[in-house]
This record gives sequence, C-alpha cells and structure tokens, in this order.
Amino acid sequence: MSFPFNVYGAAFLSAFAVTGLAMPLWRKWCLQTGLVDDPGHRKIHHAPIPLAGGLAVLTGMMAPLLMGGVWSAGPWVGTGEGPAITARLFDAQTASVLGYGFSRRAAQLLAIFVGAVAMGVLGWLDDRHELRPAAKFSGQLLIAGLVAASGVRITLFVESDLFSYAVTLLWILTVTNACNFMDNMNGLCAGLGFVGAWCFAWTGAIHGQYLVASLGFLACGALLGFLPFNFPRASAFLGDAGSHVVGYLLAVLAILPSFSTRPHPAPLAVLKPLLILGVMLGDLVWVVLLRWRLGKPFYVGDTNHLSHRLVRRGLSRTRAVLLIWLAAAALGFLSFLT
Repeated sequence: MSFPFNVYGAAFLSAFAVTGLAMPLWRKWCLQTGLVDDPGHRKIHHAPIPLAGGLAVLTGMMAPLLMGGVWSAGPWVGTGEGPAITARLFDAQTASVLGYGFSRRAAQLLAIFVGAVAMGVLGWLDDRHELRPAAKFSGQLLIAGLVAASGVRITLFVESDLFSYAVTLLWILTVTNACNFMDNMNGLCAGLGFVGAWCFAWTGAIHGQYLVASLGFLACGALLGFLPFNFPRASAFLGDAGSHVVGYLLAVLAILPSFSTRPHPAPLAVLKPLLILGVMLGDLVWVVLLRWRLGKPFYVGDTNHLSHRLVRRGLSRTRAVLLIWLAAAALGFLSFLT
C-alpha cells in the first residue's frame, strides 16, 4: 500500500488548526490566572508573557489523537464503511490498517498519551510553583518509567530487560531536559521540536510505520500552529509545560519501532536519533560540562547556551535562532543518509 498521505495531512492540519484556535483561549486563561513569565534576570521581555504555548500544543496534539482513537473503536473499522468524511479521506484499506494499528497498540498509545499529559502537568506545576529540582526529576523519572513499562523501550540489540529499562529512562530524561535547556529564546525550542518531529515523522513514513509517522506529523502541526505566537516576537511562551511535552515527545518518537524493532535493524540506525537531536543534545553536554567545571549546579540557568554565545558574537536573536534551526535541519538531513 502506498503512503497514506491523506492521513498524514489530516494529522498535520488538524493539529495545526486546533493549536491555532486554542492559543487565544489559553492565553486569556493564563493572564486571568497569573500563569505568566514576569520580566527579570536573564529575561529579554519587559512585560508579563502568558505561558500558554505548552497547553495549546498539548491540546493541538491530543484532541485529534482522541478523535482518532474514538473513530478507531467504531463498528465500521475494517468494513470499509463509516462516516462520510472518513470515506472521503481514507480508502478502506487505509482505514483498516489504521484501525488495526490503534487496537494493536492501544496500551502503548495510552501510555504515551498519559505520559504527555503528565509531562505537561509537571511542567505546569513548575511554571506555577518553581518545583525543586529533585521533585521535578522524580516526576520525570516516574513518567519515563510508565512509558518503558508499556513496552516503548530501547534495546540497542542487547537482550536484557534491565538494560533496556535503564537506557530508556536515561534517554527520556536526557532529551526532556535538553529541550527544556534550549527554551531560552523566542522560537528556539518550538522550532527545534518541529525539525526533530518532522524528521522522525518522515522516517516512520518511509518505513511504512503509519502510527509513528502520524504521531510525528501531529507534533509538527501543533508546533507550527504555536510558532507564530512565539517567533520572532512572543505573545506567548512554551513554558516548562511546553518544553517538557516537546522533549518527551521527541524522546518517544526516537525510540518507537522506526529505529529499534525493524526485522533487520542496521547498527548505524541508532545514530539517527542522535543526529536528529544533535543540536540540543550537544548544547546540553556543553552547558553541563561548563557548569561542572565552574563548580555550579548543572540545573541552575545561565547565558552560556549556544544561542547566547551566537548573540554575543554579534548575531541578532532572530538570526541566532534561524542559524540553530538550520544546523538542526542539516543534521536531520544527514540522518537519512545513515
């Protein structure tokens, strides 16, 4: 069966539209409840900015996903019959494959869904109450454990459940926090998230993994729906709720079967996620090592990130962000050559 581009298009456009429509509502709610980022040290804005981005992105992804799950449970799945809009969008074979995929992977999809919501809630609590690092780390660890227990795990060709769990937990925690670290300039985190999700989505599509690709395109649409509100000038920020969700989704997309459970996986396949996420992972390693050398806690923010260093070299913030996007896109392109 050829790629069901209508499925991917529906995932992308629905997430884009829902996010764009949800943004004004979430901005208003954040302003009313005081969920804003106030001006202060290391801040470049001079007025409170609502932390609505993460809530809108999560809404943009979850609403279409829930609709897809409800549709897949309908009596028409596998019969070639269904609502008129379904018949126009999907042929009978595509509908049958998607329905089978939803039902076969229901437990994993539920775990991913719950994990994304939980990451959003954890980030929201941090935005609201500035959680202690130990509390935030513990929450991330519990969520990563839930995902690993559902069967979404890294194997790296090693037949050991203990190893698989440990590497999966480390990966999800690392990518989630790397994304959180990169949320330091307008559009930077959301743009890198879009590039990463786009690469993972097409990798899934190329290998015929429709649910993996659909999740990737959902993330792409949601992030693109948010970007106009965040770049180049920001009327809303992702906040920790958003950076946690984006990092978590990128980590999960990287360890879904598109890389780990193909019938004859190539050893170099493990390099794909490292290339796709190379910019944010490289920034994380650099900043953590620098803070360690200076005797500072690794979780205390500073202005030594790649984006800050580019600005100190004379680039505007907008050009620095665009250059980092370009670097991420170039590494993403290289990932398709491995």
